Amino acid sequence: MLTHPNFDPIAVAIGPLAIRWYGLMYLAAFIAFIALCRLRARQQPQLGWNPRMVDDVLFYGVLGVILGGRLGYVLFYKPVYYFEHPLEIPALWAGGMAFHGGFLGVLFAMWLYARSRKLGFWGVMDFIAPAVPAGLAFGRLGNFINGELWGRATSVPWGMVFPQAGDGVVRHPSQLYQFGLEGLTLFVLLWLYARKARPAGAIAGAFLLGYGVFRFVAEFAREPDSFLGLLSLGMSMGQWLCLPMLVAGAGLMAWAYRRAPT
Repeated sequence: MLTHPNFDPIAVAIGPLAIRWYGLMYLAAFIAFIALCRLRARQQPQLGWNPRMVDDVLFYGVLGVILGGRLGYVLFYKPVYYFEHPLEIPALWAGGMAFHGGFLGVLFAMWLYARSRKLGFWGVMDFIAPAVPAGLAFGRLGNFINGELWGRATSVPWGMVFPQAGDGVVRHPSQLYQFGLEGLTLFVLLWLYARKARPAGAIAGAFLLGYGVFRFVAEFAREPDSFLGLLSLGMSMGQWLCLPMLVAGAGLMAWAYRRAPT
């Protein structure tokens, strides 16, 4: 049995200024995104991307992640509470972000970016998709450092007690499972898949499908939100939200190859 190190969530404190580990993980995710997209632009100049375009698309993406992630949490997880307390919706510092909401926010932001630059939407999505899982990996590390989103009770040798849970139960370190699956594994698979020319929309579809599969599997080890529990068919909210991603990803890849098989 292991015990979570119970890290101090504040990495650096200078007087009243406090820099939190979770914020640093977000910063690391954005840096990784820029570095990987610039690398891809250099390795595949035929895609027509340059460093200025990467910086611009990151700006749009950050807005999509933050606004979409927060609104997704509000609407998907606690709609009644925030309907009764609307002034708390902007309170990002109190916690509460949803990946699926952030994903929808990024979709809308990329549509705006593509439209403003007169670029093809699927070309933009295909370009950024291989770099996204690296950012997700840093996000899951942030969850682990904070000791949040812990796993379900288990008896596996690497099970971990999370003091933040306050119950002494040995649990799956599900944040690390997600770090390895939807972070590192998905990054490697997408990066290799994107090294060759693919039909428009195929890489974005592969991201949707891959993330949906890995997140759905990891949810079996992750403790459901206490205020929701397991929903119908014994599935968590995260799993239910992954189902549309699985269908959309498979459908998008099929559409892409049918429309341009070579």
